[in-house]
Amino acid sequence: MRTAVAVVGVPGLLLSVSGIFAATPDLERLTALTARFAPVEIRADVSKLPENEQKALAQILESARLMDPLFLRQSSAENESLLLTLLGDTSPLGRARLHYFLVNKGPWSRLDHDEAFLPGVSKKSPGANFYPAGASREEVDRWTNGLSAADREAATGFFTTIRRGPGGVLVAVPYSLEYQGELAAAAERLRRAAALTQQPTLRAFLEKRASAFVSNDYYESDVAWMELDASIEPTIGPYETYEDEWFNYKAAFEAFIALRDEAETAKLATFGSHLQELEDHLPIDPRFRRPKLGGLAPIRVVNLVFASGDGNRGVQTAAFNLPNDERVVAKMGSKRVMLKNVQEAKFAMALVPISRVALPASEQAAVSFDAFFTHILMHELMHGLGPQTIRVGGRDTTVRQELKETNGPLEEAKADIAGLWALQYLMDRGIVDKAKERGTYATYVASIFRSLRFGLNEAHAKGTAIQVNYLLDKGGLRVARDGTFGFDLPAMKAGVAGLTREIMTLQATGDYANAKALLEKSAVIRPEVARVIERLQGVPVDIEPRFVTAEDLLARFVQ
Repeated sequence: MRTAVAVVGVPGLLLSVSGIFAATPDLERLTALTARFAPVEIRADVSKLPENEQKALAQILESARLMDPLFLRQSSAENESLLLTLLGDTSPLGRARLHYFLVNKGPWSRLDHDEAFLPGVSKKSPGANFYPAGASREEVDRWTNGLSAADREAATGFFTTIRRGPGGVLVAVPYSLEYQGELAAAAERLRRAAALTQQPTLRAFLEKRASAFVSNDYYESDVAWMELDASIEPTIGPYETYEDEWFNYKAAFEAFIALRDEAETAKLATFGSHLQELEDHLPIDPRFRRPKLGGLAPIRVVNLVFASGDGNRGVQTAAFNLPNDERVVAKMGSKRVMLKNVQEAKFAMALVPISRVALPASEQAAVSFDAFFTHILMHELMHGLGPQTIRVGGRDTTVRQELKETNGPLEEAKADIAGLWALQYLMDRGIVDKAKERGTYATYVASIFRSLRFGLNEAHAKGTAIQVNYLLDKGGLRVARDGTFGFDLPAMKAGVAGLTREIMTLQATGDYANAKALLEKSAVIRPEVARVIERLQGVPVDIEPRFVTAEDLLARFVQ
């Protein structure tokens, strides 16, 4: 049962506990739903790449395109047949349905609590297609808890589906077997790219990732990805676990294929050198801090060429922090990748218009792309800080396994609020210009409303709702008579530190019960927040990318 409502930017559409769409959306309403995503051409300059590297990039793009059908299969067993049906309907309504299906990578509207927008479609399964049809969460949980330690590790790991074997017994199936056809084709294209490139670390990653697609062992290729130092920055494979809303165990296939921006990357190198210092000063019990972080913490600023699978559905990714494998993070650290051209599009199309509605006039001029970009960077940096591998009840485990479905929203809330805490720490010590303080908070407040419009079925929006309600209660956020949101700087700073402490303590102790209680209490939209969101009708929620550089490369080099 839904306990919260959210208003989105479609005239006449109000969310309720009984469902969002009173009937299957017609052409006019589907057009309005789709219009929430502003079309944007995504370009990157490939002119400096030698021809062999451009050819290698084209082969990587061919491999990346295969992440789309893989993700469709992972998201729902219905998706492939639905897509074939939609492709055969050339009516205006059929084309509109196909368009919105491709935006969402399925028949459920991700901005609207995953309500179905096609006729005859069942409710979206929170277990997606990672678990057997007809299985319950409780059945899977009982089964995994009864396994030996080694079998449980496989069953709850990133890279297996759970299926029914002979007699209906549950079994773990490796991705390399479940998705054998697509992964073999993707691996072959990565090997072709490896043969073309003259960049040693790129070749090493491509070869090892191709092998991982076949062996189902991603460790060595994740290490090679951490060591990647090349003009082409490919991220391809199973990574994020948001689609598994039952347990947050299973990784979805995605790709982000990008070109490194050397000048911008160099500017941000200093941030990585302060990670251990930030860890050592986190506002939590010192026993929860990590005395030694993983050795590498590379930051890459890139311009996206192409995204697919879980990397291109609904709201677009602006940055990411990977890998998620706790073994690699413990040994190597993690890499933060900033998608600069995507962030620029989001800032122009969504954040600036939102700030003109949500903020008092006195704060609007302080909103800046630099503050937006830097807070996203700190968000990604903080994903790698704080509790990761923990000890609960005398056993070694991870935050992800203990917090289950609450992990995603809490981790996003942690990264956001701890990112703001870290920026304040660096400003107080002169590492970041203190003159940027006001703009940092003004831009953060505007970004709150950008994230909340993603819908409370989405981990980032749930995490944002937790922050908003905590800061409202602590007096950090203040609502003016005209309904705009300002902030009290001292109370804001205290609230940021307090929420950072609360979330990281839940993570450090693996406290599932209280994590669940926090989400039930705070992942809601209050009326004063809903009123601002309602006034944002007509402002795009996010962007719909068209990857024109990728299209050109594929047309030139792939027959």
